[in-house]
Amino acid sequence: MKRKIRMNFLLSIMCLLLSFTAGEFIAIAENGALDEMREKMLEEQIVARGITDKTVLDAMSSVKRHLFVPENLINSAYSDCPLPIGYGQTISQPYIVAYMTEQIQPKDQTRVLEIGTGCGYQAAVLGKIVKDVYSVEILKPLADSARERLKKLGYDNVHVKYGDGYKGWEEYAPFDAIVITAAPPEVPEELIDQLKIGGKMIVPVGSFHQELCLIEKTPEGVNKKTLLPVRFVPMVHSKQDGEEPNPDTTP
Repeated sequence: MKRKIRMNFLLSIMCLLLSFTAGEFIAIAENGALDEMREKMLEEQIVARGITDKTVLDAMSSVKRHLFVPENLINSAYSDCPLPIGYGQTISQPYIVAYMTEQIQPKDQTRVLEIGTGCGYQAAVLGKIVKDVYSVEILKPLADSARERLKKLGYDNVHVKYGDGYKGWEEYAPFDAIVITAAPPEVPEELIDQLKIGGKMIVPVGSFHQELCLIEKTPEGVNKKTLLPVRFVPMVHSKQDGEEPNPDTTP
């Protein structure tokens, strides 16, 4: 009887294995390797550099960065560097995403304005932690693809708008925090206006020489703290109201 049960069990396993195609086996193996790469990224690039906020670490561990990069760069998705995503834009280095997220001290009821959606990776990380993310992208192809990607992945609390980031998203202001993922020459006043009293903004500031700055809005004014040197793509905007944004639109 035991032998018969064992044989039936083995036959069931064989049938299950035969139901997978060679491509599916390869996909399973690749996903396992990518999961290992993501955990290695977390330990060696993020934890080792001092990121300690558990909600940030959990978000960085759960968001699959390889789903946000071009297909030909999937094997480099967890590298310790930014990667091109087309249109002269990049997906930020994983550590910088974690660092910027930790600096705004996000909570589950936080509402965040993000300027520079790009591929949607930073928004996805924020979306794992906060109540709502309102993200503005000046390049329509990136805005459309990020919106579709985030919707497909189930990020219902991330809202993407095509528009000029310098104008923010006034109808949903004020925000608890603002994350800017491109570098303006100076901190945009209109975005400070959309920040709550007590709110935090993290922004790379400068042209050739850039510094990542943490802005805190108080009843008395604005406090600015310089954190570290960085290199981001420039923050661009339309020249006049009603004019189409005009960054480099080459894929």
